Formats: sequence, structure tokens, C-alpha cells
Amino acid sequence: MTKKMLWVLYAWLIAAQGSALESRSSESALLMPLPQQTQSALWSAQILTRYHYRAAPLDDVMSERIFANYVESLDRDKLFFLQSDIDRFASARTLLDDAILKQDLSIPFAMFNLQRQRLAERVAHARELVNQTPVFTLKESYSHSRDKASWAKSEDEMRDLWRKRVKSDWLRLKLAGKDEAAIRATLDKRYESYQTRSARLKSEDVFQIFMNAYSTAMDPHTQYLGPRAAEDFDISMRLSLVGIGAVLQERDEYTTIRELVPGGPAALSGKLKVGDRIIGVGQGVHAPITDVLGWRLDDVVGLIRGKPDTTVVLSVLTANAGPDGKPTLISLGRRKINVEAQAARKSVIEARDGTTTRRIGVISLPVFYEDFAARRKGDPSYRSATRDVSRLLAQLKKEKVEGVLIDLRNNGGGSLGEAVDLTGLFIDQGPVVQQRNAQGEVRIERDQQSGLAWAGPLAVLINRGSASASEIFAAAIQDYGRGLVIGEASYGKGTVQTVVDLNEVAREDKAQLGELKMTIAQFFRVSGGTTQLRGVSPDIAFPSTTDPERFGESSARNALPSTQIKAADFVPAGQVTTLVPALRARHEARAARDPAFRYLVEDVAEANFQRKKNEVSLNETERRAEREKQEAKQKLRAGNDQSAKRKALRRDDGLLANERALSADLAEEKEQKKARDVLLTESANILSDEISLLKADTRLASQVLPAGSPMATQRR
Repeated sequence: MTKKMLWVLYAWLIAAQGSALESRSSESALLMPLPQQTQSALWSAQILTRYHYRAAPLDDVMSERIFANYVESLDRDKLFFLQSDIDRFASARTLLDDAILKQDLSIPFAMFNLQRQRLAERVAHARELVNQTPVFTLKESYSHSRDKASWAKSEDEMRDLWRKRVKSDWLRLKLAGKDEAAIRATLDKRYESYQTRSARLKSEDVFQIFMNAYSTAMDPHTQYLGPRAAEDFDISMRLSLVGIGAVLQERDEYTTIRELVPGGPAALSGKLKVGDRIIGVGQGVHAPITDVLGWRLDDVVGLIRGKPDTTVVLSVLTANAGPDGKPTLISLGRRKINVEAQAARKSVIEARDGTTTRRIGVISLPVFYEDFAARRKGDPSYRSATRDVSRLLAQLKKEKVEGVLIDLRNNGGGSLGEAVDLTGLFIDQGPVVQQRNAQGEVRIERDQQSGLAWAGPLAVLINRGSASASEIFAAAIQDYGRGLVIGEASYGKGTVQTVVDLNEVAREDKAQLGELKMTIAQFFRVSGGTTQLRGVSPDIAFPSTTDPERFGESSARNALPSTQIKAADFVPAGQVTTLVPALRARHEARAARDPAFRYLVEDVAEANFQRKKNEVSLNETERRAEREKQEAKQKLRAGNDQSAKRKALRRDDGLLANERALSADLAEEKEQKKARDVLLTESANILSDEISLLKADTRLASQVLPAGSPMATQRR
């Protein structure tokens, strides 16, 4: 692409933004790239083109992929740009490689600035529409998911699209019983918040969006992490941070306390409570207070976090104080806080089998965490998923459970080493997973520890959100015949990533360049198969609650293909698959008798139908009839089922999560926790069925369970 063409495109983008800005008072200045960002982009390109598992040159072909990803990131549902905008962007399709290599990011930033301007125009139109009362007698509909739709060809078409969007939002609130005044106030505030969030975006946000358009053009799991994103990733791995021990949420421009962590400085002080609002933060007792009203939540959190044993001063409005209330200054000492919400936890389910009740231990693991830094330093008490699960297994043994169920639903992965070590708790040494690098070299990751932490009946519960390390663990348990895999087919991610610190690579001490999470290998099951695209297929399948066309590796644009390698040399620990036909028959019979399970199947079918339909009626009579039909169905279901009763009593209020009162939000969350987890309960029942079969057959127990299992030993 010639410099002249590049200049023409850039000039058009700036001119388009300038003319738009002249038409209104701008709430935010145009964002421009920072010097360290161009440096970071160049270093990322040098690494990706040399060391990525599927290394590809940064050329015009790659530029077109980046362009497609970037436009999708800026306007996935085609609600802002017109077709004419996309046509004018056409010259940029082969310029984004030059933007990175020549360290001139003006074009991607100009594209973003134009998107933000278009968003402001759409929001202004939406807020005008809120002042008009829609007509709900027409036969028309609105599609919520528009990623596969065409771009609007004219301003009139775009304005009509937003008319339907506002009408859909209005009708939902009207059906929930809101009057016109309340609807106008709610929607005006909702649309204003879109503009506010857009205005708060910074150069760092734009750069991260653009760099991820590049990184995901390599494969779906390569990702650029800016300094703040890198810090959050580290926290998710080590499950700890230095702060005050409060879960914060942005509500109505205020940073609001949603939860106090037990034992944290905020809770121990006795001076803060849920609902209190932080309006200022100071670094030390005598430091000035920075006003944070209207700030982004992550910026406020950045001020509150800090080094251990330092003091942070909060200016706080109590929950019941008005906007003009007198704030209180509260000093708190920062210290290490464990993020227990993401840690492994246990529970016990009592599964009934006729007159027999069996205790099934459940271990829920949200992520495969590991404190890498502490482990490298030789800290003997470093935190890890395997260590925590091992401790929980010991406790469950004391509680006399007969089987263990590992719940990995929505566990997106984490440390590969933890997946290997965790598998080792259930097998007695051997290969767990195979890795193949870009050169085709295969390395086998093994469990080196002898002995089992749990040798009894085992099951693993997965769903479409179970990915990566979860799939390594579930696949190994399945290949070894060690336990049942129950649930949905998993995500289908069969690749391995490493994190590259760009500051270390560039030997840069001053500027913060961020990190690159990059795919370096593909992993394979010990059987030689792959989870890539395919996922792990459960031995006993549950209804799928997700759309595989929109969620999962198979839905990703640049996913690696599925392939196979030679099996590793391993000895199965058991033959649990011999029980699957009998267990599946028992499950199907029980599911047919269980109203809650039948309701789940019906709801999944209805959700799938609505997802494919992808539109809602904007006719009030039709929508009201649909709503009444749904409410009647919920009341009919209720009967003596407490979960169904609670669901029947909850009506759609038409509000988004952050539009409800905090107390209502927390009450809803509490109710959801009370609801029966149908799939978890049925998984425990299936495991109980296995125990029943094994106790009834000495020979079968010896075949299914590993050597050393008390149940197998007793039956030999």
C-alpha cells in the first residue's frame, strides 16, 4: 500500500470524526496511541511471527484477518457503523500490518474514534426516541443477535433499527408493569450509560482491542494482556491480591461495596458495610484524597490495591446517605487477601437408592490455579488447586463419603501442570497428557507421584464451559477408565499457551509493555486423540444448554484443526466403561420420573428454539400472550417443588442487573443459591448407582476400581 493511499484513508477518517464532532459538544477527546504501545506492538509481532505454534508472517494476508477481527470487536452486532463506513475502511484492510511494523497506529485508533462517534450518534437518537410513546399494535419484530446481519445501508435504516431496539426495551418494561414515566427514566439512564462507558475508554483499551484483533488472528487463545489485564491474570492464578478485602461494583456512578471478605481489613474494621459508596481514595493518612466519583471501577480498584502493610484512606458515603450526605474518612491497612470464591470447595450430597442413602463428596473447582511465583521461590506453602483438592479429599474421607464427584463446569482451565498433578491424585503414576510443539516434537507430561489420594468411585462433571486444563483432566480420567465423565461435550480447546513478559524481552525498565499469552503447543490425550474442536465426549450425556455455533472452539474463526498422534504407553487403572450401559439406563429412567429434570429438558429445548428464531415480537398483544403462557407454565410446574415455586414467583422485571437496587440483586443471588442444582444432583445419583453395582458384584468391583481401592480389595 502506498504512503499516498495511507494518507488519504487517514485524512478521511480524521475528517469524518472532525465533522461529526463539530455537530455536537464532545464529551471526550480523540484517543491517540502512546509511544510504548507502538513499541509493544512491534515486539509482539516479532515474537508471534517467530515463536507461535502456527507462526505466520505479518503481511497483507494477516492484515485482512486483523481487519476483520478489529471491525467485529468494534461493532459485532452492526449497531453503529453504516455500510458506507465499512466501504471507506476498505483501504485499511491491507494497511494494519504496516501500522504495526512501522510503529504508526494512527489508522486503528482513528477507526476506533469513529466508532465511538457513531455510538454517540446512535445513543443520542435512542434518547430522543425515549421521549416518544411507541405504538405496539404493528406486526413487527426485532433481532437481538445481529452478528450475521448485513450492515445498515443508510442512516434511515440505522435509525429504524434503533427505533425497534428502543421499542423492544420499552415493551419489556411495560410488560413488567412499569408506567411510562418509569420506563422513560430507566431507558434514558440506560442509554446514557452506554455513552458514559464509551467516554471512559482510554488509549490502553483501544490498544488492547487492536492487539487482540491481531493475536486472535493467529489462533483464538493467543492474547495480548495490557499491564492491568496481566495483573488480573496473575491474581486469577495465585488466588490472592493485596487490598482491603471488599468486592466492589459500579452503580449509578458510585463505586459500591457489594461484599466484604470475611477476615479482611474492611470487614474487621467494622466501619464499612454492604451498600456503602466510595467517593474518594487517599494513599496514606496525610495524603490528599482523590475524588473518584464517576470513575471506572478498575481505576478505583487500582488506587485501593497496593503494597502490603501500607495505608489507604477511603472517603465513604454510607448506604442510606443522600448525594449531599457527609462522607466519612476510613483508614485501612492493606494486606494479602485470598480470593476464595475461585478456590476449590467441597460439599456432600446424600443420594437415595431405595432405602439406602449414600454420601457423595463433591469438589467444585472453578479454575486450575497455581501461585507460580511462590512456587519458583520455594515457598513451601504456595497455593495450588491440587494441594487444596488433596486437603479436601482427606476431609471427605473423614466424613465417610463413598464416592467423589469433581465438578468442572465452566472451569476454563489454567495451569497445565496443575491438570497433571490433579490427575495424579486419582491414578498411580503414568502419562497424563502429550504435548507437540511447532517442530513436531512430542513430550509426555507424567504423574510422578506414587499412590492415590482417592481410590474409590469417581465421576467428573463437565459442560461446554469446561476447557483446556479441565479437558486434560477429564480426558485422562476417561482414558484411564478411572471414572465416569458426565455432562455436555466440553469446549474443545486442545492448545497450550505460555505467557511472555514483553518488558523482559525488550529489556525495558521504564515503559509498561504488557504480556503476550501465546500458543506454543497442542496437547493430546494419552490415547493419542485430541480434544481440539471435538472436546471431551461424556460417557453419560446431559441436555446441552449452549449453542455450539456460538460458543466453543468449533465456533472460532481461526481454530487449529483436529488431528491425532500415537498413543502413549500407559496402563488403564480400571474399566468403568463396562458400567456405562447399565448406568445410562438407570439415569434415563430416573430422569423421566424427575419433574425437575424434565423441566430442564423442556427449558433447554425452548431456549434453543428461541436462539434459532433470533427475534422477538414488538406487538404487545402477542408478547403479552407469550408472557402469560410462560407464567402459567411456571405456576403449573410449581406444585411441591420449592425451586419451581421460587422460579414461578420471579417475574421478568425488564431491568438489567445494574439497574436493580443492590438489596434486590443480592436477594436474587441468594435465591439462586438455594435453587436445586438438578444436574449436580443427578450426577451424584449416577455415581451412587455405580457404587450400588460395584457393591453387588465382587468381580466387577475388581475390574472397575484401581488396585489399592478398599472396595476392590474387599471383593478380590
